[in-house]
Amino acid sequence: MGRSEAKEMVYSDKDIRVEVLKGAIQGRMIQHPERSFALEITLDLVKGAEFFDKKPPLHFHVQEEYIESIQGKMVLELDGKEHVLSPGDGPVGIKPYVNHRSYPLSLPRQDDGETVVKFLLSGEMTNSVFELNPVFFENWYRYQDDVVVNGAKLSLVQLFSTFDAGGTYVSFPWWVPFGQTISQVLGVVVGRWIGGMLGYQPFYRKWTGDWELACQKMETSYFQRRFADRTKMA
Repeated sequence: MGRSEAKEMVYSDKDIRVEVLKGAIQGRMIQHPERSFALEITLDLVKGAEFFDKKPPLHFHVQEEYIESIQGKMVLELDGKEHVLSPGDGPVGIKPYVNHRSYPLSLPRQDDGETVVKFLLSGEMTNSVFELNPVFFENWYRYQDDVVVNGAKLSLVQLFSTFDAGGTYVSFPWWVPFGQTISQVLGVVVGRWIGGMLGYQPFYRKWTGDWELACQKMETSYFQRRFADRTKMA
């Protein structure tokens, strides 16, 4: 059993909170002194019964990510192999460029009628602008909510734009040659460049708590800097 990182997480009354999918997912943006971001995510398996029966898309990051279950059981799929994470197991590191996804273990497989899964998610500190960060998670969760709950049309350009801003890329099947390279190129060319010219933003004010941070990120790209409008902070 690894050492839990729960005591290293810093909570505040000012933490940004996100609730999506009709309350099935609740996210709290917390702090870790040595990470680029930290989240506490709560999944209500009863409220999310209609959502959690589908697995999220396989993807990979360009930085190391850490995940730890602190309540209930969840599944971490790494390169096609499923690992069940339980409270007390400690954090598991997800290396850069490893195809993965995570999701709660189904209700019948939870212990003692557990209906809630809670886990900690964080990422290594990097010097990259396009990395996993709080504004990425806010926008990604709220975009999912807009599509799944509100019925908005799924846009691959928007998906690539938001993913690329968080150093995240969709995993192609193993048989696609140079799949990860192709995915990153699509993220940059389609999401960042073409998407930026067409008006697709990686971050939106209505979905973002720390708009200043979002503006700083977007200002680094020639194609996205026009979206960094600080008058929207009022």
